[in-house]
Amino acid sequence: MKKILVIGSKGQIGIELTNELRKRYGRALVIATDLTMNDKEIDRYNIRLNVLDKIALHALVIEHNIKEIYHLAAILSVMGEQHPVRTWDVNMHGLLNVLEIAKTEQLKVFWPSSIAVFGTTSQRAFCPQHTVTEPATIYGISKLAGEQWCQYYHMQYGVDVRSLRYPGLISHLTKPGGGTTDYAIEIFHEAIRKNSYTCYLSASTSLPMMHMQDAIRATLELMEAPEESLSIRTSYNLNGFQFTPGQLADEIRKYLPGFSVNYKPDFRQQIADTWPSSVNDRYARKDWGWQPEFDFEFMVKDMIDHLKNENSAQYSTFEIKNKMN
Repeated sequence: MKKILVIGSKGQIGIELTNELRKRYGRALVIATDLTMNDKEIDRYNIRLNVLDKIALHALVIEHNIKEIYHLAAILSVMGEQHPVRTWDVNMHGLLNVLEIAKTEQLKVFWPSSIAVFGTTSQRAFCPQHTVTEPATIYGISKLAGEQWCQYYHMQYGVDVRSLRYPGLISHLTKPGGGTTDYAIEIFHEAIRKNSYTCYLSASTSLPMMHMQDAIRATLELMEAPEESLSIRTSYNLNGFQFTPGQLADEIRKYLPGFSVNYKPDFRQQIADTWPSSVNDRYARKDWGWQPEFDFEFMVKDMIDHLKNENSAQYSTFEIKNKMN
């Protein structure tokens, strides 16, 4: 049985991907690592790891007989603009460490890219797979360079590395991780807590988005696809649906009447303005049969239902503790 290593297992994608991998293969076959792992979480299958420590990473791969790596550790767009040199170091050298070890140990690798590789010179609507890519953020620059490194290691050394250009990902299970599309998660929490939200993007800013469950399924489908069916070795465009903050607010009001949004665009607006409003993912559909399952309307209902239940459960727990005291 193959053993799998997840790097960045406590991130927005890592939490849900690790859970799904363990459901499929069992806990003992999925080693979860993260730099932020605390002492109580650490055991044989949950390990604190800095991906920049190549020696420690290589030793872990050998010790656990790892055959596949999902390398998710990265600094995202918003934090990246505040710490550009650190972002380049983490995003680039972390990937190169993984690729070097994959070359030596003949490992299969998944690495996520992003719509951040596009820029103002890219096609705005239905952005194609092959187009001008001139990113405007250090996060996008690191992802574009990473795509080229992935393709290089595949062409030169035969490393089976696969990648997706994720759109904004929306989940009720994980907190925002410092990305420009995080408003689409924050807005639900604030809508349920306060029935109001202050949005850092304009009401008309359209961006490609996806339900997290679709993103996890797409990742696993790509990793399971026959190698000979894959024509893209940089990173596949991936599309779910697209909407604006204004459209999202209107949909939320169907469940939370009176919900109000105040729009105060900040520096994140400038980042969002460099990204496409939608992408063309026909290569993913043709090469490995990608089809999204969740649409915009279902995503909104799903988020509200889950978060309402979670808030209700937290409130009930609080009440019980107070009565006991």
